[in-house]
Amino acid sequence: MYPPLSEGYHPKPPPSAPPQPYNQRPPPPIPPPLQIPQYATGIPAHLAAPQPVNLKWSSSLCTCCSDVPNEFSCLTCWCPCITFGQIAEIVDKGNTSCGVHGTLYAIIEALTCCGCMYSCVYRMKMRSQYGLRESPCNDCLVHFCCERCALCQEYRQLKYHGFDISIGWHGNMERQNYGVQMPPMAPTGMNR
Repeated sequence: MYPPLSEGYHPKPPPSAPPQPYNQRPPPPIPPPLQIPQYATGIPAHLAAPQPVNLKWSSSLCTCCSDVPNEFSCLTCWCPCITFGQIAEIVDKGNTSCGVHGTLYAIIEALTCCGCMYSCVYRMKMRSQYGLRESPCNDCLVHFCCERCALCQEYRQLKYHGFDISIGWHGNMERQNYGVQMPPMAPTGMNR
């Protein structure tokens, strides 16, 4: 039949494509189009979309007593660490709890009387999240001169954006996503 192949001889495989001239390169491959997931992410739409810059606050700095139930203003007056902790948890999107923020604020305030320096950082974060203007003056100056009024204004701003501060970040996310839950699985029959 056929003569045996020598051990050093290996036939070339047939070419898979016609040879290209050396001066022409194939075009680079086109990446596939970006696929956008079609499911709920749990992030509120007003937090995911970029916000316009330089919006007015929902209320002025000196309207602390305008809330009908005035208990929040009294709480802020006597114990600003609680109010700050609740605000910071929402602004921080639940990464750190209300208790941790409030405790750090209380320690800084007790040791240095400068808890306002810690709270002004969260005012800046809130302003950048919602595109608010820096008014009536610099954030640090607002917190240094009118700490309790600034905390009440931030509370009212979060309330304006639909947050319930008393239930925290995770409670607000559960409340918002209440209707977007997976249906329960039906129990299966007996399995062996």
